[in-house]
Amino acid sequence: MEKGKSENKTNEASPSPFAQTYLHGTKADLKLGDFIEVGINSNFGQNKKANYIYLTATLDAAIWGAELALGNGRERIYLVEPTGAIEDDPNLTDKKFPGNPTKSYRSMHPFKVVGEVTIWQSHSAEKVKAMKDGLAKLNEQGIEAIE
Repeated sequence: MEKGKSENKTNEASPSPFAQTYLHGTKADLKLGDFIEVGINSNFGQNKKANYIYLTATLDAAIWGAELALGNGRERIYLVEPTGAIEDDPNLTDKKFPGNPTKSYRSMHPFKVVGEVTIWQSHSAEKVKAMKDGLAKLNEQGIEAIE
C-alpha cells in the first residue's frame, strides 16, 4: 500500500445519525410503533376523512400542527418515519411559500411513530389566536386550509 493511503473508503454510503428527521404535530395520544394513517378524521378543517397525512422537517411547523389541531388533547410532536413516498405540501408550497421553506410534506402512506419531542416552546397566545382567526376567515370564505 502506498504511504498516506488508507484502506478505509470514505465515499461509500453509510448510516448517518444526521439523516432527515420528520415531525408530526397533533393532539392525538400515540405510542412508539403506532402508525398515523390516511382515512381517519383530520386534525384540521372540517374534521373530515383525511386523504393525506402531513409531516414536516422543521420544529416550528410541527409546533403549529400541534397548536392548530382540533380536539382537547395535549399538544404533542412526534418523530415519524414515512413508510412510502412523500411530496411537497401544496397547501403551503404552492399557495403561500414557494420553494417549501417550511419543509412541509404530505403522503398517502402511513408514518410510523419513532419518538416524541417532549420539550419545545409554544407560540405566543396572540400568535396562535391570530392564526386561528385567519383560518376561520378563510373557512367563512369557503377556502379549506387542508386538502
